[in-house]
Amino acid sequence: MTAPEQVRLLGPAEIRQLADRLELRPTKKLGQNFVHDHGTVRRITALAGLRPDDVVLEVGPGFGSLTLPLLAAAGRVVAVEMDPVLAAELPVTVAARAPGRADRLEVVTADAAQVGELPGPPPTVMVANLPYNATVPVLLNILARWPSLQRGLVMVQAEVGERMCAGPGSRVYGVSSAKLAWFARLKLAGPVPRSVFWPVPGVDSVLVAFTRVDPPAIQVSREEVFAVIDAAFGQRRKTLRAALAGWAGSAAAAEQVIRRAGLDPGARGEQLSVAEFARLAEARGNSRTIGEP
Repeated sequence: MTAPEQVRLLGPAEIRQLADRLELRPTKKLGQNFVHDHGTVRRITALAGLRPDDVVLEVGPGFGSLTLPLLAAAGRVVAVEMDPVLAAELPVTVAARAPGRADRLEVVTADAAQVGELPGPPPTVMVANLPYNATVPVLLNILARWPSLQRGLVMVQAEVGERMCAGPGSRVYGVSSAKLAWFARLKLAGPVPRSVFWPVPGVDSVLVAFTRVDPPAIQVSREEVFAVIDAAFGQRRKTLRAALAGWAGSAAAAEQVIRRAGLDPGARGEQLSVAEFARLAEARGNSRTIGEP
């Protein structure tokens, strides 16, 4: 069956009615821009390629516009909502509009950038309209905590999405690009018009698809690799030798580590892949093991 036969989707009028009844006004603080377009939520659900046995993690479900078609396509949806009023209302909406699917929904009231536990089977796919003010922290936390999450499709601010998907050498490649690349391969999956949201945002949106990848095979921790990334981009446009001086202890020590990793001390962080950042972290770890700087 198709989603429209199984659930009654929310439109602009229904969302306004819910907002009025709950006395809820969207806030920038929580990054609240609610999707109200049937075509958009159906498109997202279709692009996600959900299977009946998938456990979907949805972040920021809001009133449930996307939750409803997700429930029609997947085996289970775990929705993480920070706003307690919306979290309490979501099961009521699902029971009214998708009564045959209500038992497949679990709602967790939490900040997705910090949530550490989810009920039931671990999630296999993430599909979400992510809050614009916390997109990357949310994704990094979730990808780190749930290795069962193998793929996803998220809607984000266009500028943020471009940075997330950027590769080494791109003008927008940075900390978020490199850290997300540790976990997944990301690509832009299409634009989303402003008109499908309430309230209408002042920025453009895009869909970003991701697929889990194996991290670089190294003998140091992810935290150590991320520390190198932070240091390299902390002084953007500077050479690695200069940017990593504080991280390594001195510019001379940084140069030794960089050369040990097989890299050019005159290169810049914007040119390095996550695998190369991993080599830097490992080179520093090896130098400590043998008593060098």
